[in-house]
Amino acid sequence: MIALRTLLVALTLCAAVACGPPRPPENAARIGIALEPPNLDPTAGAAAAIDEVVYANVFEGLTRVGERGEVLPALASRWDVSEDRLVYTFHLRTSVRYHDGTAFDAADVKFSLDRARAPDSTNAQKGLFEPIASVEVVDPTTVKITLSRPVSDFLFNMGLGDAVIVAPESAATNASKPIGTGPFAFKRWMKGTRIELVRNDAYWGTPAKLDKLAFLVIPDPSAAYAALLAGDVDSFPNFPAPELLPQIKGDPRFEIAIGTTEGETILAINNTKPPFDDVRVRRAIAHAINRKALIDGVGEGYGTPIGSHFAPHNKAYVDLTGRYPYNPTKARSLLAEAGHASGITVSLKLPPVVYARRGGEIIAAQLKAVGIATKIENIEWAQWLDQVFGRGDFDLTIVSHTEPNDIGIYARDDYYFHYAKPEFKALMSALDRATTEDERTKLLQDAQRMLADDAVNAFLYQLPKIGVWNADLRGQWRNSPVQANDMTAAYWAREKPK
Repeated sequence: MIALRTLLVALTLCAAVACGPPRPPENAARIGIALEPPNLDPTAGAAAAIDEVVYANVFEGLTRVGERGEVLPALASRWDVSEDRLVYTFHLRTSVRYHDGTAFDAADVKFSLDRARAPDSTNAQKGLFEPIASVEVVDPTTVKITLSRPVSDFLFNMGLGDAVIVAPESAATNASKPIGTGPFAFKRWMKGTRIELVRNDAYWGTPAKLDKLAFLVIPDPSAAYAALLAGDVDSFPNFPAPELLPQIKGDPRFEIAIGTTEGETILAINNTKPPFDDVRVRRAIAHAINRKALIDGVGEGYGTPIGSHFAPHNKAYVDLTGRYPYNPTKARSLLAEAGHASGITVSLKLPPVVYARRGGEIIAAQLKAVGIATKIENIEWAQWLDQVFGRGDFDLTIVSHTEPNDIGIYARDDYYFHYAKPEFKALMSALDRATTEDERTKLLQDAQRMLADDAVNAFLYQLPKIGVWNADLRGQWRNSPVQANDMTAAYWAREKPK
């Protein structure tokens, strides 16, 4: 602790005399990331850290998602939709090539989507592709996708990282050597340290303004702060140390951007494992948590409380934070009512992200106060993905679900917190069939209320996007409608801001 304080004092003094950060001598940017991706194939991994490096930069889909959450053309320049909303005809761009020189055409679209929905698919969002009945190559620049039922978010879903288009020639090796069609091409991956990209001079669209990108893996918040002040990193799109923001504010060398994300941060509960199969126990957990204290302790007050699995900035959001107000007395009463007056002992498996590790300590103390003894298990991402997400082997865990519009995960039979209530699944089916915005809003609000009433998970807060970067590095996303560090429009300003 003394060494850390000494480091912070030294870095603050450095900031006061403007000893960094210098502008790089070459047209490159160094991007800090807290987590190293487990692989670099967004179609074969659940970790958001994959998309943070390769989404839009290296890989592209038929559509893409813009900073405001809008659906934009990508490898498809336009599309036609049948009146019954079951047939989508995509018109593809011509003269598109992968980074290895392989030509892109409609056969690649069919390969990618058939691969994603195949029985042996390893796609983390395989459910997105389940409504696809067939993919037909009309000609090399036209592909027709027929759905088994209407899906209101189909064009949006085709713009997610899980739906990027890959070539059959390189699909098997994309995890370690990604080959896409984007404005940046993969150069090398120094495991545990950095991932390097270079500009794709043969890109079909508007070329990248930067020549090189380096994603630097810096998991420690103090080290992230030090690297930023020393000029070793140009940008942290998701700055991991909000408690250090007061030392950065007012420094003209940096810009601080506070934006929104799609990250619902939850205390996930294994709904089929006793005693959590009793809704009274789950409600007791919800009443035991002081969201304000949690947000203050984890993110220095940055974060918006939520009462269900839905983003507050969405127009269909309904505020359910009052459904389970912080009430330790009520929590103890519900536990006693469920037959656990003497308390229970549970495990809490925490992935390595800062919000989970810090939040886990706070929540464990809050649960202990109502008679829930919590054994914390700190595990790495690979273990979390295998044990918790893959096999559902857990009691409680903390994670932020960063996939946009993902309330439908609660309808999946095999999803890791094991809810899949028939009435909720019926709501999601009706949502897909809805044809008006009013219908969709009502169904989404009904779904939010059902999740809250059943206390499926303890809904904590919406993860904020806290970006800190060199003030001369422009064109970065301030908000995260999808989990991405889109650097396709980033550039260095010719003159420093005055």
